[in-house]
Amino acid sequence: MQGFNKYYPPDFDGEKHGSLNSYRGKHALGDRARKIDQGILITRFELPFNIWCGTCNNHIGMGVRYNAEKKKIGNYYSTPIYSFRCKCHLCSGWFEIQTDPKNTCYVVTSGARQKQEDWDPEENGGFAAHNTDPNEGPVDPLAALEKSTEAQNHMNKVQVPRLEALQTVSDHYGDDPYTLSKLVRKRFREEKKVEKEKQAADDALKGRYGLPETLKLTRDDEATQAKDKEAWEKARMDLALKDRSKRRKMESIGIIPRKQLGSSSSLGSGSKGRSSAAELLRARILENTARRKPPNAL
Repeated sequence: MQGFNKYYPPDFDGEKHGSLNSYRGKHALGDRARKIDQGILITRFELPFNIWCGTCNNHIGMGVRYNAEKKKIGNYYSTPIYSFRCKCHLCSGWFEIQTDPKNTCYVVTSGARQKQEDWDPEENGGFAAHNTDPNEGPVDPLAALEKSTEAQNHMNKVQVPRLEALQTVSDHYGDDPYTLSKLVRKRFREEKKVEKEKQAADDALKGRYGLPETLKLTRDDEATQAKDKEAWEKARMDLALKDRSKRRKMESIGIIPRKQLGSSSSLGSGSKGRSSAAELLRARILENTARRKPPNAL
């Protein structure tokens, strides 16, 4: 029984027993650690490939899971090598599979035979991911030296200056965080003060003219003035083009007489003043008449 509840027996001593598991003589992993004194841990293991059992000669498919005895049997440099000892579910035979860190794969060591289904990249126009041929000759020392020299030059010319620049930036922003925070907070207070003054002026203007509170007022600054002036110039040009187009259309249908050159420009201001009222009245009457007529009547 594992101590998952909060009941502590009367004779339990924390300094002596340490935990409820120690008090009851149980391991924290329970039945999985029944062989922990031998360095064996019971774990769930899934077959990484298809095999044939060496005892019953039955096929066992990839993905079948067993309660395997996991044990560390060695090291490949600093990577541990584990063995998984499983009992066949079709018979009472045992087989063992080990990890192979050198080739990043699993190897059947005893009790079974692996079905060879490895894909060979060299046969399909690729390159071997792991070259473990013991008959291969030594590496060209000049090529290795050239490669190491290029790596050293790249480190000295690119990586080291980049790291120094990053360290400089880090020192600039991290040497005195109190001063930097003080400057940021000071600038924030100044901006907040200006925003409060603008908000108070806007509220006073809205209250004076009875404007709604949700109305957003534009700022009277140089950027806003330039933008408004540009919009006004564009609207003025559009209106002038619209009036010019309307006048051309009225002249084409005879509502407004075309401008006369020569003698008309030499007339005195008195004759222009006398005829302007009559011409204006005539143009307005013709314009109203043209509006009332259907388009086909023109």
